[in-house]
Amino acid sequence: MARVDKMREEILEGSIEKTLFRLAWPLILNNLVQVLYNITDTFWLGKIGREALSAPGVSWPLIGTLMNLGQGFAVAGFAFVGQYIGAKLYDKANRAAGALYSLLLFFASITAVIGFFITPKALEFMKVTPNVYPYALTYVRIIFIGIPFSFTGFAFSALMRATGDTKTPVKINMFTVFLNVILDPILIFGLFGLPKLGVAGAAIATVFSNTLGSIIGAYLLFTRRTTIHLSLRDLKPDFEFYKRIFKVGLPAGVGQSANSFGFVILTRIIFGFGDVTYAAYTITTRLVNFLTSISRGISMAMGTMIAQNVGAENYKRAKRIAERTMIVNVIIATTAVVVIGILRVPVFKVFLDDKAVIKESAIVWKYFLTSVPFFNGIFVVVDNVFRASGHTKKSMMLGILRLWGLRIPLSYLLGYLILGSSIGVFLGMGLSNVIAGLFGFTWFLRGTWMRRIIEEE
Repeated sequence: MARVDKMREEILEGSIEKTLFRLAWPLILNNLVQVLYNITDTFWLGKIGREALSAPGVSWPLIGTLMNLGQGFAVAGFAFVGQYIGAKLYDKANRAAGALYSLLLFFASITAVIGFFITPKALEFMKVTPNVYPYALTYVRIIFIGIPFSFTGFAFSALMRATGDTKTPVKINMFTVFLNVILDPILIFGLFGLPKLGVAGAAIATVFSNTLGSIIGAYLLFTRRTTIHLSLRDLKPDFEFYKRIFKVGLPAGVGQSANSFGFVILTRIIFGFGDVTYAAYTITTRLVNFLTSISRGISMAMGTMIAQNVGAENYKRAKRIAERTMIVNVIIATTAVVVIGILRVPVFKVFLDDKAVIKESAIVWKYFLTSVPFFNGIFVVVDNVFRASGHTKKSMMLGILRLWGLRIPLSYLLGYLILGSSIGVFLGMGLSNVIAGLFGFTWFLRGTWMRRIIEEE
């Protein structure tokens, strides 16, 4: 535990900015590489056509609805392990890690079966157009087959980040992403004598790469090569601790799943204006994700610092960490939006040289993407503070407010009933980011999150 002790001391007492960026740079690099893969995936599928390009974008809200329940438990495990380490209760940190890993293995298997069979009806509910439907159906079902390995990958990354080790999961993720990038064109276009699989090839590349990454993570955990050590005995069901994980993780999972299902509804709303509008939305969001990877990495690193400081009951320091993270992220997100606005047309032509889609992208940028600083700079930071401190009910309510209370009704009302165009949809999405960001900041300032969840121990 010498490495954990050293990192803990830096997180609790060291320079906030220096520690934040030390933890963040591997996560930033990982996010950039992950988004690079998403852009590469979009690039290759765009060579097949607009319908194939839209398939992953259509699919992920549905996949996320079920996957995020498991991710909620990973959030709980992260909060418990991080706070136990902050309180210097290392044995209990290992206990929490084992309980999380075994719980996710079981839950993921159920999720995979349910997801596989409900996919056709779910896509019909989303009003996916007939041209996109077969591509989306193929893509989603293959991804669901690999869900158990994705869940254990979530667990590994969360546990490592909770200890302050942001490098190990990033090394594995970078390996799997680069493998995915290599496999994508090979499987999509049938290179080197392999069959041409199209969209199915993109999904298979994703599942294979994630599976290999999860196996590597498990090997490290069970061979004592990481800061958290597990054995088969640690995977023995611990129903008492499962209750605690459920108490903290269920609100996070329900909140994230409700948000993902909200994007299912939002997809239905956007598709009401046709394939062109959705294709413009898909490409534009991929671009902004690339340019805001830095701010998202910093927010994740902040979560580690918040969890350990809350565990040590250093609440004032935790608040300062969050406030400084907000300032940095607002600057980064604003810069990203400006860059996209300047380079929008030439960059879009790289992915899809479609005049209608490029014209529609101007609407997406003006009415939606200009709100990103309120989302990435404020909302995401506050959400991570609530989750890292273990106050997942607050995170759940904040997320549901943004999507169900604001984004969906505003997008529908402005898009269909007031303006009658895609401008209204994207204006509603932008307003939801601004209002939710300001509301979240006000809630953060009240300080009701400054209470650790391990007090009952």
